[in-house]
Amino acid sequence: MRPLLITENYPPARGGMAQSCDRIVRGLRARGVAVDVLHLGARGALHVEQHESGRLISCPVEDDSAHAINLAWNALRRIDAAPSHVLAFGGLLPMLCAPVFSAWLNAPLVTLLRGNDFDTGVFSLSRGWMLREALARSAVVSTVSEDHRRKVSRLFPGQHVVHIANGIDATDWALLDLDVAAARAWRAAHVMPERRVIGLFGHLKQKKGGVFLLDALEGCALAAAAHLLVVGEIEPALEQRLQALSSTIGWTHVPFLDRFELLRWYAACDAVAIPSLYDGLPNVALEAGALGIPVVGSTAGGLADLLVDGDNALTFAPGDPHGCRRALEAVLESADLPALGRRLQATVLRDFDRRTEAASYHQLLFDLTAPMQGARASASPQPATAEDTP
Repeated sequence: MRPLLITENYPPARGGMAQSCDRIVRGLRARGVAVDVLHLGARGALHVEQHESGRLISCPVEDDSAHAINLAWNALRRIDAAPSHVLAFGGLLPMLCAPVFSAWLNAPLVTLLRGNDFDTGVFSLSRGWMLREALARSAVVSTVSEDHRRKVSRLFPGQHVVHIANGIDATDWALLDLDVAAARAWRAAHVMPERRVIGLFGHLKQKKGGVFLLDALEGCALAAAAHLLVVGEIEPALEQRLQALSSTIGWTHVPFLDRFELLRWYAACDAVAIPSLYDGLPNVALEAGALGIPVVGSTAGGLADLLVDGDNALTFAPGDPHGCRRALEAVLESADLPALGRRLQATVLRDFDRRTEAASYHQLLFDLTAPMQGARASASPQPATAEDTP
């Protein structure tokens, strides 16, 4: 078994997609699977690095993606070990080239579908065909939410679709005394004592519902009891909406940070808001949960698989302003927030461990490998018998 994973998002690239891709690759390699990674979009010249458990083929993509993909194919042809599977890890270029490489290599295609790939791709006039072709040609499609599994299954009734949730490695994701002290110092300097800090983390694109959340918060009777902590990349519409907030709602924006630099900012929050209008399973939900920080969030995509209203979170339907307002008011007045955080932490540590995620992907690959080996064995030339002799 030697899968080839094709991705646009891989370290040293930053962001949640690169983090998830790296986690999957490391998880499979830790289980003894040699994984070759084709990173489309890497910087520098095309080159191949031999790692302990697989190769990294770095292929820069500039203005001419077709040229870059042809160069990537040439590099693959020079590699001695033929891939056992071709994995498309979301993104535009993997969806484009993985079905072709799968056919040319005579290896089954596995599409690891991320939330945004489906939600936006299925309605895109320019790349909807690409998504549909990749899904139709896949031996199996893996989604990060039960919601997306159902949607893909209904769109492609004969397709094999499985749900494998994102995981988290909680062994190295923990608050240190230094993080807690830094959080307390920041709050003392920037947040009025009676206010509750609600965090928004990540690349806050339109689908993340940041503007929607601010509209709902301004409509809360207890809005003056909130301080927003916005950590990450924000788009112009959200920045303008923050600037227009009434003086009663305090807010702080911290630019994009590397993952472990986020810990002290998580520690500064009374709750983390994830108001996604549509989504997969955001890493932010697992990161906050693993730290025991309560989440107020929508039930979009994989969030519905993790968050249980009133038990381990406060939730609302995606895009429901009244439900969002009620959930925010509960955050601002509830005395039970720490208990919600503890229950969410228990859920994440029990059901969303990165080892469970890796084992699920390993089993998926194994289930595809067994019938392939059987088919190859049956197609092999058999010794001649007396009946075969003219």
